[in-house]
Amino acid sequence: MKIRREIRIGFVVIVAIALFIWGANYLKGTDLFKNKRLFYAQYGRIEGLVPSNPVVINGLKVGQVSEVYFHPKIPGRIMVKLSIDNEIVIPYNSIARIYSSDLMGSKAIEIQLGNSEIPAVEGDTLISMIQTSLQEEVSIQMLPLKKKIEDLVGSIDSVVAVIQVIFNDETRENLVRSFESIRNTIASIEHTSYNLDTLMASQRSRLTAIFAHVESITLNLKNNNEEIANIISNVSAFSDTLARTNIAGVINKANDALVKTFSVMDKIDKGEGSLGMLVNNDTLYQQLEAASKDLDLLMEDLRLNPNRYIHFSIFGRNPKKNQYQPPPGEKKNK
Repeated sequence: MKIRREIRIGFVVIVAIALFIWGANYLKGTDLFKNKRLFYAQYGRIEGLVPSNPVVINGLKVGQVSEVYFHPKIPGRIMVKLSIDNEIVIPYNSIARIYSSDLMGSKAIEIQLGNSEIPAVEGDTLISMIQTSLQEEVSIQMLPLKKKIEDLVGSIDSVVAVIQVIFNDETRENLVRSFESIRNTIASIEHTSYNLDTLMASQRSRLTAIFAHVESITLNLKNNNEEIANIISNVSAFSDTLARTNIAGVINKANDALVKTFSVMDKIDKGEGSLGMLVNNDTLYQQLEAASKDLDLLMEDLRLNPNRYIHFSIFGRNPKKNQYQPPPGEKKNK
């Protein structure tokens, strides 16, 4: 009986220890009754990843991080051991990405399955990747805005400095004078408006008469609308007739006549032809002048001595009687 009691006590202790080990591993997420495969991933930093963090595929937990340690040969590199269910087929080009599983910053590893037909075997090192945290994402998004704000603040500082330089005592005095000028201008406009109202009131009767005359003119235009239409029609008919007239031909003929006239005048100016010689040769002019002078003398002599040219005598004519006498100052022709 004593032996049986010790055996029972030992059996209970062994079962308790086994349950304790199984419960501890279960709380860590390790199932001792499932076959696991170990894979590795290498990172430069792990962003707070610790053992027992889950490993998921498409949001489904398929394993956990079993160990995190520094690479024994590469300084600064961190090795992460992944314990994954044995039945999961993982292509060799899959990516082990560290990401934030909740808003509190808890980390997990997501296996992004690759497209290769070659599966990874136990002990392979998967491609590693780290998802940026929310704070880093916000920092990245806010960095351009921060730069723009800094530039804006610098621009505002420059504008304030320029305003301080521009708005000195002289500028403020000029602004005061400008506002005073504007006030005076508004007063002048008000005075002008008052004068205009007074003028309109005094000239209201004349304006009424002018509007009456304008109305009378428009009424006359309305009453004579038919005559105005006839006038416009006649003008249109005249313009059509003028358009049908061969004005271009007449102008061309006139142009030809002017060209020919210019050609004749040019020949006359050059002394070509009878008329050109007559215009340009002064010898003919001198001869005509001499002939005209002789004709004047002949007519004068005929008027003074008609008997010399017309003589009636029965006994004949005396040749020495009524001989030609040249005028004073002219020599007698021999």
